[in-house]
Amino acid sequence: MLTLQDLTKTYRTRVGQVKALEGVNLEIDKGEFVVACGPSGSGKTTLLMMVAAMLRPSAGVVRFDGRDVYEMAVPDRARFRADNIGFVFQMFHLVPYLNVRENILVAGGAVGRIDKGRAEELIQQLGLQHRASHRPAELSAGEKQRTAIARALLNRPKLILADEPTGNLDPENARSVLRYLHDFQRAGGTVIVATHGPAARQFATRTIYLRDGMVKA
Repeated sequence: MLTLQDLTKTYRTRVGQVKALEGVNLEIDKGEFVVACGPSGSGKTTLLMMVAAMLRPSAGVVRFDGRDVYEMAVPDRARFRADNIGFVFQMFHLVPYLNVRENILVAGGAVGRIDKGRAEELIQQLGLQHRASHRPAELSAGEKQRTAIARALLNRPKLILADEPTGNLDPENARSVLRYLHDFQRAGGTVIVATHGPAARQFATRTIYLRDGMVKA
């Protein structure tokens, strides 16, 4: 499903060039739940952003179902991402002036398909029915993250990428979020979770370790 070949990302800073990733090679099959572990600064977020077709690598190739993601024109890549990939962020990234239902439906705008029935289904599945008309400021951290997961699932993606999805949650809500991601994987989806904590590993089919921008055994 996903092939990363010699993936490298270098950032230019005021003090010179910094390599966030260096020569990463990785194969991820459909239906895997991969946990990418590593300390802050190890390259986890950069890796997810490049897999998500959001950040062009300095060198190397990202292939999704055999297609080179970064050979696509920018509009085609955006549509490909919206159709195939859901992203869950640590800081939720909800639109503050939209309610839960509207925040979920935002993902439909990216593909020109506003599926209200699908949104209601996800609201029920993620236990948000009593909060559907509430804005983010009125939600708990767990409710915000469940809203973000519902948004990521709206377009029925093949792949969910989650960047420290439990970092702002208490242990109970963290387990709940990981179970929702596990349910998606058990239903045939593929999940990659980037984290520096151990909680996600119990759901992993495979764990990889990043340090200094490289995958370590």
